Amino acid sequence: MRRTTRILCGLSAVAALAIAPTAQAVDNPYERGPDPTENSIEAVRGPFSVSQTSVSSLVPGFGGGTIYYPTSTAEGAFGALAISPGFTASQSSIAWLGPRLASQGFVVITIDTNSIYDQPESRGDQLRAALSYLTSSSSVRSRIDASRLAVAGHSMGGGGSLEAAQDQPTLQAAIPLAPWNTQKTWSTLQVPTFIIGGENDSIASVTTHSIPFYNSIPSSTEKAYMEMDGASHFFPNTSNTTVAKYMISWLKRFVDNDTRYEQFLCPAPNDSSIEEYRDTCPHAG
Repeated sequence: MRRTTRILCGLSAVAALAIAPTAQAVDNPYERGPDPTENSIEAVRGPFSVSQTSVSSLVPGFGGGTIYYPTSTAEGAFGALAISPGFTASQSSIAWLGPRLASQGFVVITIDTNSIYDQPESRGDQLRAALSYLTSSSSVRSRIDASRLAVAGHSMGGGGSLEAAQDQPTLQAAIPLAPWNTQKTWSTLQVPTFIIGGENDSIASVTTHSIPFYNSIPSSTEKAYMEMDGASHFFPNTSNTTVAKYMISWLKRFVDNDTRYEQFLCPAPNDSSIEEYRDTCPHAG
């Protein structure tokens, strides 16, 4: 199977980045956890112990959910991420991401939607409502840095994460997984966006969804597109090391401004499970 890797950076820029992060990292107040390695971002659990709490479906704005959060706050507050499931699905379909991402130093809420038939625009509003709940009303709000927030989602939830990022440009990152949306153009999107598609997706084909979405995001916005080799539409519904390791890297790089993770994104990854990768490397400061 032919593999295509497109890297939009020169060797001199990569070399410069290899030197620069060390000085930046010392002054970065948002770093959480030890220096990362391939093994640490591929691990099923990261360095933080995780607890969880349920959110009632009676909360306004979304259908309830589950919050996963680092138990210790010895290193300070954390960035936060809201994740939406896809059409007709519940939070259980993306629940594996909750503890996996939280154990790397994030507060994560996996949500149920108001209706399993909600469309992307509504799911985007619900993702934003979930973040608002996390930072203003939840029992873990004191653990969260409200200036460092992100969204993700699967299928229509992925399309919803694009909607949320477009509507709330102060977000630090968006990660649509096998995203589906009738809107194909995201020319005003400013949030660093990492789209992950499945090569054999017959529901949200990468040729009519993920790739056009990626291409429409302006070059001035940090973005990446990763296509999973041989994957169907449902690859986000089971634990996947490749998906997790690069989600972690993207969130660390853009939510935490942690340049220690730049090494996993630039130059482009070439894991055997990746069919194609496109990006805007090198990432700006």
